[in-house]
Amino acid sequence: MTLKEDAINLHRLLRGKIEISSRISSDNIFENSKEGRGTLSSIYTPGVAYVSNEIQKNKELAYDYTSKWNNIAIVCDGMRVLGLGDIGPEGALPVMEGKAVLFKTLGNVNAFPLCISIKDKEEIIKFVKAIEPSFGAINIEDIESPKVLEIVERLQKEMSIPIFHDDRHGTAVITLAALINALRIVQKNSKNVKVVIAGAGSAGYGIFKILSRAGFEEIIVIDKKGAIYDWRDNKDNNEKVRNLESNKQNDPKYDSNIILNSFKREIALNSNPNKIAGNLETAIKESDIFIGTSGIGNLMNSQMVESMKRDPIIFALSNPTPEILPDKAKSAGARIMATGRSDFPNQINNAVVFPPIFRALLDLRIRNLDEDILISVSKSIADLVDIKHLNEEFIIPKINDPRILPVVTNSLKEYILNQNPR
Repeated sequence: MTLKEDAINLHRLLRGKIEISSRISSDNIFENSKEGRGTLSSIYTPGVAYVSNEIQKNKELAYDYTSKWNNIAIVCDGMRVLGLGDIGPEGALPVMEGKAVLFKTLGNVNAFPLCISIKDKEEIIKFVKAIEPSFGAINIEDIESPKVLEIVERLQKEMSIPIFHDDRHGTAVITLAALINALRIVQKNSKNVKVVIAGAGSAGYGIFKILSRAGFEEIIVIDKKGAIYDWRDNKDNNEKVRNLESNKQNDPKYDSNIILNSFKREIALNSNPNKIAGNLETAIKESDIFIGTSGIGNLMNSQMVESMKRDPIIFALSNPTPEILPDKAKSAGARIMATGRSDFPNQINNAVVFPPIFRALLDLRIRNLDEDILISVSKSIADLVDIKHLNEEFIIPKINDPRILPVVTNSLKEYILNQNPR
């Protein structure tokens, strides 16, 4: 039986991979003549009214009296799912159910897939804000870039619960964790390496942000036009971008497409200090690290690897076909190779990150995510691979490593204590 047949048959058999179960035993819900009154009057009317009144007085009690403390929503519009592209919300549903299974299995988090038939940026923002009362955190998933970047940015400012974007935050955390250990092997320092990121979408932008904050000083990000740097495009266009951005709050005709320029301009102003121009073949020369989030298979060739510095590190993360296959990269001189696939060593997988980080966010009631929080998680995950076991084909812990969840929680507890010492 092929994988396709196996997957389809399993889903047909299960008719859904998740369900809601009651935490109240069915044996004592209803009144029993021998045991007296059941719990129905307490969990529903009339007793539940007392609980509702208490929460009305203090909304924070929803975390104590309801499942809000352990509920998250996975919000997806089906526009950019896995390597499938725009397959619609119904097509996205089995993927999001699978993610919900991982949340429950690896983090004991109740994740509700909300695949919505809404494409408009403002309407998505409005929807997510409207469901806030029922959830302790939100996972934004598989919405097209750059629209999703502004959605996340707005929601982080306007909501009181954490907003986690897996393509941006999750990919960034696990990539930095893997990179920390890769640098330990090749004995190079983050301040003295040249990093090239192919892809300026959600994942590329997130990796750029976390690496910049973590102290990497020479980063070049490449989009379809080539290496990004300040004033790469004509001056008049950049001036127009600045003017539109500064007036966007007051301008009802503000074009959301300009956000593409906004995020890339942030990259331009804070990367590529030598203003290297050109395509990947040009930018990759004398670099130490390549990180691929381009979505383009076989983007990189052997000559590019050979043009890199000694002991190059290559993370070709596009799926299903990476920017370069491991055998080809290794033959050309790559010291450490990682992909997003499970059939090669060093799988850089978001699933290592999102269950434990949501568990910690919910348990600690963290309101907002920032790069420093993400960096602390990256370091704690990297440190799980001890020096005795660290090698070129083992730079990141396995997805089901039971140590990940407590380590991530403890690292965030320490971070919060350091930020708010008594």
